[in-house]
Amino acid sequence: MSAQQPPPPPPHRPHTPGAPGVPWGFASPQPREVTADYRRRAGILTWSAIVVGALMAVALVVSVVFLVRADQDTRNAAYGYLALVLWVGIAAGVPVLLALAIPAARMRRRVREQRR
Repeated sequence: MSAQQPPPPPPHRPHTPGAPGVPWGFASPQPREVTADYRRRAGILTWSAIVVGALMAVALVVSVVFLVRADQDTRNAAYGYLALVLWVGIAAGVPVLLALAIPAARMRRRVREQRR
């Protein structure tokens, strides 16, 4: 048998009732105040998402018009390639639209909740 003593138990910390697993001294983070700058940025993001979405809708309509023109006559085949370029632009714009619209929606919701 070894002559070493077992390590002492850790010091007792009081447990808060009704909060299992919550460490001692834990406080939930409080949201910061919604400032005028935050509201302005939420508006800028919202309008940016609207503009990008509108440009993508216009590009889709123009690409369909280009395809119709390319299909009417073989001398207008370049319009078909322009339609393909617009589709690539639309595909590249989807992540940009999501990157603008999702934070804008969350920010606008937070602004609405703060006004209540």
